[in-house]
Amino acid sequence: MQSTTFRTVAELSRALAAREVSAVELAQDYLARIEAHKELNCFLDVRPEVTLEQAREADKRIAEGTATRLTGIPIAHKDIFVTRKWASTAASRMLEGYMSPFDAAVVKKLDAAGMVTLGKLNCDEFAMGSANENSAYGKVFNPWNVNAVPGGSSGGSSACVAAGLAPIATATDTGGSIREPAAFCGVTGLKPTYGRPSRLGMIAFASSLDTAGLMAHTAEDIAWVLGDMVGYEPWDSTSENMPAEDFTRDLTKGVKGLKIGVPRAWFADKLDAECSKAIEAVIDTYRSQGAEIVDIELPTADLGVSVYYVVACAEASSNLSRFDGVRYGYRAKDYDGIQDMIKRSRDEGFGDEPKRRILIGTYVLSHGYYDAYYIKAQKVRRLIAQEFDQAFQKVDAIISPVTTSTAYDFGSKKDPVSAYLGDLYTVPMSLAGLPCMSMPCGIHSNGRPIGVQITCARFNEAKMLGIAHAWQQATDWHLRHPEGF
Repeated sequence: MQSTTFRTVAELSRALAAREVSAVELAQDYLARIEAHKELNCFLDVRPEVTLEQAREADKRIAEGTATRLTGIPIAHKDIFVTRKWASTAASRMLEGYMSPFDAAVVKKLDAAGMVTLGKLNCDEFAMGSANENSAYGKVFNPWNVNAVPGGSSGGSSACVAAGLAPIATATDTGGSIREPAAFCGVTGLKPTYGRPSRLGMIAFASSLDTAGLMAHTAEDIAWVLGDMVGYEPWDSTSENMPAEDFTRDLTKGVKGLKIGVPRAWFADKLDAECSKAIEAVIDTYRSQGAEIVDIELPTADLGVSVYYVVACAEASSNLSRFDGVRYGYRAKDYDGIQDMIKRSRDEGFGDEPKRRILIGTYVLSHGYYDAYYIKAQKVRRLIAQEFDQAFQKVDAIISPVTTSTAYDFGSKKDPVSAYLGDLYTVPMSLAGLPCMSMPCGIHSNGRPIGVQITCARFNEAKMLGIAHAWQQATDWHLRHPEGF
């Protein structure tokens, strides 16, 4: 068998079924690559003995004829999902070394399908950030250019897949944390409809926004895995009770007869000219494939960033209040009384970005400001969702930018507000709970990947994946890889 590096999930599945390679050999191959590229700092916890035990069990299932099409396929998990056999830290000192007594629902479902876990992936602390500069265990480096951010918060997931350290990885998206890093690292990333994958066992940031998703090389790979990842969980009050679905069913349908909306106002001065040109090429390709291109307006979506950072920070303030050094989590060594212990534990355990968001959230939830900020933000959030609902009465999908530019250099956005504004094109969909994804559509003259975003109405993941697959069948941007990997 040829090298496993950059082979797709579909290709690896066929190779395993044909006994061209064993699950153990696959796991060993990827573990060796992870060790060889530790400089990227993608992984926070790798335990080869546990991985190889899972691989041996996968080989046993294959030999017995009880395997699924995903049995033996390696996968890496963002360190926001709790796991029993790997530490679960949310990339924070606050949870350093924490071993969960149970697996997150997403992890458990993929384990049941026979996938083999390679380890836990680095991310922004508590998933707070757009650049993966906020991890307590050091930043992740973009394999396309080590001076560039890999995007966040799921930078470990995007860099890992881009560098060929895993064929697919889980990730989470609160306001763009799958789509932005996927665009910055030239991989395909999908955020499903909010509530479709269970949040059970995800370390919470913003409970009404956090959504589990996937990053891989192709839309086809995501379609293969998504069905085994989603599903109703009665212990999760936000979990949608939907029938099982084959997300590969629309992969060969193409886009002929579909109406694709384009919010032209999003292609204004803020968008890099080369990124705009690359996205226009995607639109032209869909037009040539038989889709009807329709200009649409989403005027309220411009308020998305302001609304998002009120709502998300308010929920973060509530969710992170549990980390006090008393019940679990980091506890300061030196303190004078219980109040001082809680104060010092939080000061030492949290990084600057979680502290900043906790402060903002506590402020907007405080007496005298709750109505002025939080309630008003929720009202505008509803208007944004209604605006999308109206748009999807006219079109089947929306094509838009993911980010205003390609991956920027580390340290170039010293002002937190400028970093927050980078979420301009991603947070409106998150606020509306919509499924959306990023896929590669070009390489900038600076040598860094360009991404394009597709959005569909709620629970239309299969249609969205089919639209993405039609582009990837016509081009090879998703097959481009960084030099040296």
